[in-house]
Amino acid sequence: MSGPGLLLVWLYGVMVVGALSRSAYQISTEFGRAPLAYSLSLVAALVYAFITYTLVRGGETARKAAIACCAAELVGVLVVGAWTLVEPSAFPDATVWSDFGMGYLFIPVLLPVTALFWLRRSRSQALAT
Repeated sequence: MSGPGLLLVWLYGVMVVGALSRSAYQISTEFGRAPLAYSLSLVAALVYAFITYTLVRGGETARKAAIACCAAELVGVLVVGAWTLVEPSAFPDATVWSDFGMGYLFIPVLLPVTALFWLRRSRSQALAT
């Protein structure tokens, strides 16, 4: 793996560390304050970890799993992002996907779009050769 694929693995890896460490700390110290937000951050961390694994693993089955998870991630970011704007009281504390990932420089909304594009493009290039 090289180029854009390696960059995607690196970015997803960083997101795993960020989301997992944040959610683990928040769940262990102040879960009662915002259980939905902290649980969603943990879900985001697990999704990022699985996508990272599938990108590293490679192969057609892993590529299909990565596409499905990236699509689910994008839906999650859009739903949670819209939900935090429409009903901010439901989220007394931010999640990784709050406000479409604004706290993470919008990487949570840009990353799955980029990954889906790259997975589709790399598949087309592999078929062409």
